[in-house]
Amino acid sequence: MIWYWHAMGIIQGHSRGTIRRCLGVVALGGLLHVSAHAIDVHPTAEQIQAALNQGKEAAQKRSPPDSFYVRFGAADELHPAGFLVTKLGGLSVMATHMALRGMQPSEADIMQVLEGQTMLVSTVIFGNVPNFAVDSYMVFDQGGKTIKPVTIRFDGFADRSAAWPESPRFKAKVIASYNYADFDPSANTTITVFPANGGEVSFHVDFSQIH
Repeated sequence: MIWYWHAMGIIQGHSRGTIRRCLGVVALGGLLHVSAHAIDVHPTAEQIQAALNQGKEAAQKRSPPDSFYVRFGAADELHPAGFLVTKLGGLSVMATHMALRGMQPSEADIMQVLEGQTMLVSTVIFGNVPNFAVDSYMVFDQGGKTIKPVTIRFDGFADRSAAWPESPRFKAKVIASYNYADFDPSANTTITVFPANGGEVSFHVDFSQIH
């Protein structure tokens, strides 16, 4: 639960502070029956209830809450990847966590997610020195328009990768939040991470295909 509330805090926009190019393909997990377009800034009552129901069903099946993340990039442990969390996904994550504890989200809990102004995007990138991710940056590109994050943080000291001691030796998280008002929730989008020591890692995600 500590992890959950930390993640939800980032969703609300309250976060604390040469790599291979990867062309990722979005993996549509966990939200298939919620909405035609999962990045709904103002979901309907029916969508909200469906998302909460899916969370309860996931808890009954002992499915992990992160099954409601929209994943992109590689599926293995040695190439860049990431996920994003929409409002509806956040509701399902919350409902799953609470149902696992025998609880139900309150109206205040639900409103906290729905009133969030930002969307969380979390990525894992790889490098060969422990501090390679320090001062990394992340942007969206939508048809030539660059969208900057409102918050960003990164691992100051990376973990060893599964390839250790071979290359790539380290992996690190770069996490950003984007204001819903700044980007098109239905556009074909390139998410690019720029480590401070050079290079870039890109993921292509068609937001209109997120279900």
